[in-house]
Amino acid sequence: MRRKTNVPTDLLKGAIAGAVATWALDRVTTWMYEREPHNAREQEDRARQGRTAYEAAAEKAARLLGRQLSQDERRRFGTAIHWALGIGAGAAYSVIGRRIPAFRRAGGGAFGTTFWAAVDEGLVSLLGLTPPPKAFPWETHARGLSGHLAFGIVADRTLRVLDAVA
Repeated sequence: MRRKTNVPTDLLKGAIAGAVATWALDRVTTWMYEREPHNAREQEDRARQGRTAYEAAAEKAARLLGRQLSQDERRRFGTAIHWALGIGAGAAYSVIGRRIPAFRRAGGGAFGTTFWAAVDEGLVSLLGLTPPPKAFPWETHARGLSGHLAFGIVADRTLRVLDAVA
């Protein structure tokens, strides 16, 4: 028998799943980054100008507010944006997946891949947070895809566990 759900419960479960999935994404991408060839890491670091897309977003937001961030503030706010986006994506996955069951049939892998393609490979560049994808070595793209696959799968599995217990 299927449980009845409601949007607030789905949002809460999704937020939890998004947090767990963001943690998993960070573990996967950090592990891969630390093992990449030195020249690939240098090319990526040059393209990013030593900052993540989240840090660039924090800087843009601060500029809109007429403020300049210190390096430490940029890192902290960038990290907060990263986590907020992951938690929000988990909540969206939960709510949409509940209402469109076919959305969750791929077990989160399709969601992770779509999110990577739309956001990492498209939106962040269009918003001017990173250079275009061609500025980065293939290792950067493979790491991003792997991390987002992990995100989608972990978010989906976490939701399934939460559904089983609550």
